[in-house]
Amino acid sequence: MKNKNTFICGFAGALVAAGANAATVSRIDVTGNQRMDAESIRILSDVKIGDNVGDLRANEIAKKLQESGYFSKISVRMSGNVLKIDIAEAPIVGMVTVEGNDEVSTDDLKKEIRLKERSSYDESVIGADLQRMLTIYQRRGYFGTKIEPKKIKQSDNRVNVVYEISEGHPTYIRSIKFDGNKKFSDRVLRGELLSRQHTWWRFMTQFDTFDDDRIQYDQQMLRQFYLRNGYVDFYVKNATGTFTPDREYYSVVFTVDEGEKYKFGELTIDNPFPDVPDSVLRDVIVMRRGDVYNIDEVEETMTALRGAVADYGYAFISVEPIPKKDSENHTIDLNFKIQKTNRIYINSINILGNVRTFDSVIEQLLPMRPGDPFSLQTIEEGRQNLLRTRYFKEVQIVPSRIADANMMNLDIKVEEQPTGELSGGFGWSNINGFMVDAGITENNFMGRGQIVQLRGSIAQYQKQALFSFTEPYLFGRPLSAGFDVSYTMYDYSSLGSFGYDRDSFSISGRMGWKLTDHWSQTLRLSASFDQNYDIQNSGWRNANLFTLGTNFRYHNLDSNFQQNTHTGVVGNVGVSYTGFGGTETFVRYTADIIGMVKFFDDRWQLRSSLDFGLLQSIGGDYISRVYRYFLGGESLRGFDIAGVGSRNWAYTSYSLGGLWKLNGSTQLNFPIFIPDEYQIKGFVFADYGILGKPPHEEDYFAGRRNHIDEDLRTSVGVGIYWNTPMGPMNFSWGWPLKMNKYDREQRFLLSFETQF
Repeated sequence: MKNKNTFICGFAGALVAAGANAATVSRIDVTGNQRMDAESIRILSDVKIGDNVGDLRANEIAKKLQESGYFSKISVRMSGNVLKIDIAEAPIVGMVTVEGNDEVSTDDLKKEIRLKERSSYDESVIGADLQRMLTIYQRRGYFGTKIEPKKIKQSDNRVNVVYEISEGHPTYIRSIKFDGNKKFSDRVLRGELLSRQHTWWRFMTQFDTFDDDRIQYDQQMLRQFYLRNGYVDFYVKNATGTFTPDREYYSVVFTVDEGEKYKFGELTIDNPFPDVPDSVLRDVIVMRRGDVYNIDEVEETMTALRGAVADYGYAFISVEPIPKKDSENHTIDLNFKIQKTNRIYINSINILGNVRTFDSVIEQLLPMRPGDPFSLQTIEEGRQNLLRTRYFKEVQIVPSRIADANMMNLDIKVEEQPTGELSGGFGWSNINGFMVDAGITENNFMGRGQIVQLRGSIAQYQKQALFSFTEPYLFGRPLSAGFDVSYTMYDYSSLGSFGYDRDSFSISGRMGWKLTDHWSQTLRLSASFDQNYDIQNSGWRNANLFTLGTNFRYHNLDSNFQQNTHTGVVGNVGVSYTGFGGTETFVRYTADIIGMVKFFDDRWQLRSSLDFGLLQSIGGDYISRVYRYFLGGESLRGFDIAGVGSRNWAYTSYSLGGLWKLNGSTQLNFPIFIPDEYQIKGFVFADYGILGKPPHEEDYFAGRRNHIDEDLRTSVGVGIYWNTPMGPMNFSWGWPLKMNKYDREQRFLLSFETQF
């Protein structure tokens, strides 16, 4: 008790002493200021004439001035009734620069620098800047980076600040290991992580450098992987890592507890909507009882259920999966509980943000209209339709509920982007040699959604100029129409086995429409005015072709664009008649189909194709060689371009072509040891083809029978496909298995094309 009284008395004494030193301010004197006027400093000090100021208050004034950041030295004291404020102003920052940075751009570093030009020099701000810049380097794996700020004094109390950076070397991930994993190997688990072990060929990625945030993310990816494979009790116990003494390498070990593998048990749905058939909802359930538990399938089913119910006009529903775990039988029952809502209809559709594109163009692409039931699936379909046009950088469809009504307004908010394209490219292929092309395209001409294209290309064996116009919604209906005008020069007399030249001016009109979601039809009318030179004949000959044809197309693909793999079918069936008083009269039948299946996490793909063509002469008319079919090159790898089929007995390099063809290919695309991000895949293939006979007029030459056949040719081979940032490159090596002695081989085939 005595000590307590002593403390109270001492504290009171201190207050009395401080009060005793206080005096009433009659004047405030400011000294040491150069740039800032004295009155501004008095305002910052928050003291005025008549205030009582003692030692405690003087310290508070000094602290307040220090916190302003304008001063490097401050002294505040009372001299009689005069408050003396003596300051030294902080230097003004002239320039802020960084030096020594190679791995991180100057722009990225300056975004983290808060010390600005013409601000007061503040070392606390500089310290915070250093930490933010070091964080950027650490996220890129450069843990040995050092940054030293240098203050360079200038005249008039100004300084320049230079952040001198010594980046050091990156900290690579030497090894990624796992402890406790029995169901999956280390190699499989490493493939599920974002981080990668360092190897020499990962020079184009930063995933092999240490980043603590990425290691944390890797743990989430591991959990998702196990949840996709039935291990619902999986968890990561810890992720421990060690640096080498020089911090050049880092090794990490993930210790895991896998738990038991579970399967789906009973799958039920609580459906509160009498007008939504239970059978419709059951059909969208992705998994079946007895399947291995997969969290992705649960989420996919929830999305599908929301979409199925929304198609009946019930918007904003929620689906909650309620699990029931049976630890003894290792099954999980799921009940998908759907929340009940009222049916909602679209009241109005408002289009916002379009300055150039007509409202009517946008409305034509929307599958919903005012008065339709509100459907999330339909809204997303409309958003995707608008994005696919590439007219817009961003598309948002924002619904807003009308109070006290089962109605919804839709705001279509678009952000337009340039739709004109000026492009060029170069490439090489066996059939055209080296090629350079350039063109200009406007995909939204005058804001009406029309496509106008002007393009030209010059290749070693072919030159072309093209003008094209397309109206995608003729008469305001989903009916595309357009015309094309082109001039093409083929210099094939010195290429492979073609042995002809051709100059062709063509003009055509076309019209297309969708028959179903997957089927479409195109109708085309064209006129072609050609000059043909065949080395078998002397001189140039004129040919006029007038053609009417139609084509039916089927397209149904499920694509993984990241892996560039697909599952589905693409097919075409067409027929065209050439005649109407022209120099050539025939009917051409065409059909092709491609089937694809992706598997093994969509990284593998099996692709099979079949292509058929038939030329039928009308009234026995002769069909010139330039319009016949040829096989070889890309259509039958392992053989030269036009390298198979009937040939002249005297000039076996001269292909006679055929009046029909049937060729196909089966190809397996697969990943190789290079990471997926490099978009490099290997493939093996088997090609086959039959080329029909030429017209009977070609059976003999100079009184001697030509080599006429309709024999099957086959080949096998391997190759590499590389989807480079500049464009795709294709390397293949083919070996003929079945061929005739006069056929021409070509083992290596290269093609690439790039755009810029």
